[in-house]
Amino acid sequence: MLNSPICKLLNIKYPVLQGGMAWISDAKLAAAVSNAGGLGLIAAGAAPSEHITEQVKLAKALTDKPFGVNIMLMSPHADDIAKVVAEERVPVVTTGAGNPSKYMAEWNHAGVKVVPVVPSVGLAKLAARCGAVAIIAEGGEAGGHVGEITTMALVPQVCDAVDVPVIAAGGIGDGRGVAAAFMLGASGVQVGTRFLLANECSIHKNYKAKVLSAKDIDTMTTGKRLGHPVRQLKSPFARNMFAKEYDANVTNDELEEMLSGSLKAAAVDGCQQNGSFMAGQIAGMLKKEQSAHEIIEDLVQGAEQTLRGAAAWVK
Repeated sequence: MLNSPICKLLNIKYPVLQGGMAWISDAKLAAAVSNAGGLGLIAAGAAPSEHITEQVKLAKALTDKPFGVNIMLMSPHADDIAKVVAEERVPVVTTGAGNPSKYMAEWNHAGVKVVPVVPSVGLAKLAARCGAVAIIAEGGEAGGHVGEITTMALVPQVCDAVDVPVIAAGGIGDGRGVAAAFMLGASGVQVGTRFLLANECSIHKNYKAKVLSAKDIDTMTTGKRLGHPVRQLKSPFARNMFAKEYDANVTNDELEEMLSGSLKAAAVDGCQQNGSFMAGQIAGMLKKEQSAHEIIEDLVQGAEQTLRGAAAWVK
């Protein structure tokens, strides 16, 4: 059975984390992933703390397995959500878009395990020094907010730089990707885009349809001018956003206004014109909807099969 230090560290059956995707990763999806042996995550996004409290309580009602909350530290509600995580004693918190060190003492006192998402070696070192129990090294192939370095290049460098387990993320959608992550030195994987097609994922049917019909070249990155690039499926909104980024007559404030509500428009409303359908480059290989349990089992069994066959290449 596929096993690694991450399993013992986070008290999970398989070293597979579900990505924390704003407006997408709710208690229902997180609980389904945790019940299947992975670690499900509730995404806080820009939601207020009251909503996250409700989601955490719902997850506790749906699973007796560990789960986590993902906090975007740039959210205006980050301080309040950090308190919710501690008060509710959520087993794991993952963080992105910032430095979680200001919350470490509170979380450590509550027994919360902190696993930051990082796009670079420098941030990985900082997170490890601050007391992170593991690091998620996310390459630019991922959907949503991304960095510049690819997973293939980033993961081994982070593994060499820190003395805590590393979880690989970005462009991982099947067992071959999981096996490759282990060969790069990772102790686990985080998967986001594939869970968009989980039966328990409640995004709009138009969102799922776009993922199912995606080809390998059907994602693009926007937002570099604003300093927070986002990978999403090509759409009228994405192309318009990309064009306006290179228009000197459009201000940054106007670009930010365009972005406001675009993910909700895609995930909740399925708006083809104004929605930002965030997905990773792996979308082109995803062709069916499955339960979270089936996805986890496919990832694990595929990785085991690939790793067993690896010896065929060594004489």
